[in-house]
Amino acid sequence: MMSLIDTSEPTGWQGNLQLEFDHRNGETILSRSLMQAPLKIQRSFYPEGKSVCHGVMLHTAGGVVGGDRLSSQIRLHPNAQVLLTTAAATKVYGSDTESNQVIHIQVAENAGLEWLPQETIIFDGARYRQSVRVELEPGATWLGWDMTRLGRSARGEQFLSGEWRSHLEVWQAGQLLWVDPQWLLGGSEMLQSAHGLSGCAVVGSFGFVGREVSPEFVAEVRSLLAEGETTEFPAAEMGATRLMNGFLCRYRGNSTTEARQRFIQVWDLLRRRYLGRSLCLPRVWQM
Repeated sequence: MMSLIDTSEPTGWQGNLQLEFDHRNGETILSRSLMQAPLKIQRSFYPEGKSVCHGVMLHTAGGVVGGDRLSSQIRLHPNAQVLLTTAAATKVYGSDTESNQVIHIQVAENAGLEWLPQETIIFDGARYRQSVRVELEPGATWLGWDMTRLGRSARGEQFLSGEWRSHLEVWQAGQLLWVDPQWLLGGSEMLQSAHGLSGCAVVGSFGFVGREVSPEFVAEVRSLLAEGETTEFPAAEMGATRLMNGFLCRYRGNSTTEARQRFIQVWDLLRRRYLGRSLCLPRVWQM
């Protein structure tokens, strides 16, 4: 009788990263970490005082290949304030086999996570799926961005084959506040469509969820984005809107450097207005 159980060995990395942060005596600390290669985290940094913990996540294999299964679980306990970024851009190499990353974030009451990974580069022929679920308790906030380049366009490569999927959900107190599914096939019409990438190689999203944002703030962001328009990247477009208990900003263009610079402007404004803190760039970005 034929067995229906798949007994084949898994291919690729089966990496896992588990992090927990506590707030004790006015200080946010990394209280628990479990790391399975190729995912790791560096020691914590405190460039803006002990109340905000900065962490840098690493992918030690240098890139994501077909068959990789990566997962991260991040939990912030009450009052913890954390900023997480990555040491470098994430490279996803071409393969006939899909690679997958699942991220589960839980933020307790009055805690806040700033989730600011560096960009993801999807090579031509790559098949990549990412899923992020954020669960917020009352009074908690999540601020995060995602920047994706489709094809190594700096060397003339286009995303002519492969598949990119991204799915983000943000919940608070059991209520779905924002869901953002994205799906693109390499070489499809959506790469050139005005309702898709419109010929651009880079897409980005910046979200803030967990606190109501005023219409005046959105107007201020739109004015800031309009003032920052340049002729260096004439195809770039940006927009900003309110979410249910939050805010969203989008980028469509051809430069991850520009996307980050523009998002940093919005982040600075939002940080001062809603988090009561001035801008503090992670030092790994300056290396």
